[in-house]
Amino acid sequence: MTFLSWATLRGPVRCCALICGALALSACASSGPRTVAGPVHDPATLARYGPAPDERFPLPATDISKVDPRWLRQQVPYATQERPGTIVIDTRARYLYLVQENGMALRYGIGVGKAGLEFAGAARVGRKAEWPRWTPTRDMIAREPERYGPVADGVPPGLENPLGPRALYLFEGNRDTLFRIHGTSEPWSIGKAVSSGCIRLFNQDIIDLYARVPKDTPVIVLQDGADLPTADADMSPRTWTDA
Repeated sequence: MTFLSWATLRGPVRCCALICGALALSACASSGPRTVAGPVHDPATLARYGPAPDERFPLPATDISKVDPRWLRQQVPYATQERPGTIVIDTRARYLYLVQENGMALRYGIGVGKAGLEFAGAARVGRKAEWPRWTPTRDMIAREPERYGPVADGVPPGLENPLGPRALYLFEGNRDTLFRIHGTSEPWSIGKAVSSGCIRLFNQDIIDLYARVPKDTPVIVLQDGADLPTADADMSPRTWTDA
């Protein structure tokens, strides 16, 4: 029997150790953090959130490359007793529905501000405004004087205005509820609870909704999964008056 000396084996053993070590390092490197690609949106969806150059203040495209598809405008099945044309806002789920025929609805993702939690029940769209001016309330100024004090006299229309390109103002009868449905200069906030504002949509979505709903459109606001009230019973058309 022939025995190999250590001197003879040392070279191949060292080579094998180096190869195994390299493979181990490679395995460790591959198990590190990976870049996760965002959702892939089809061209039609990208177009819906594209630029609007003909607006009074040309509106840039909204970057939806990292937006969960559930927050984007889409038609969905929706079981409700509310008549078509009614807006239903589910603050807990972060959705706004525009009821359509045949058990369907247009669903919009929303961000819910503190003021958006202070009203529940039936109302109507009492006023509509394109590129509205925004003025903080006295409570907002008192709560955060350093933030809102400098703009106490209001913020002019424009891309930096917190209400965005459109606003719908909710009324009970002829009383302004101070509840607003509006756009946003912070598109990252859609699908989240935020500290200020009411109900915010992507700017392209509030433009779309604004064009679909006339003044006096009935609105139902649900808080904490409350039972759906009846707009017809609580706010019949004959009681609606202009503000």
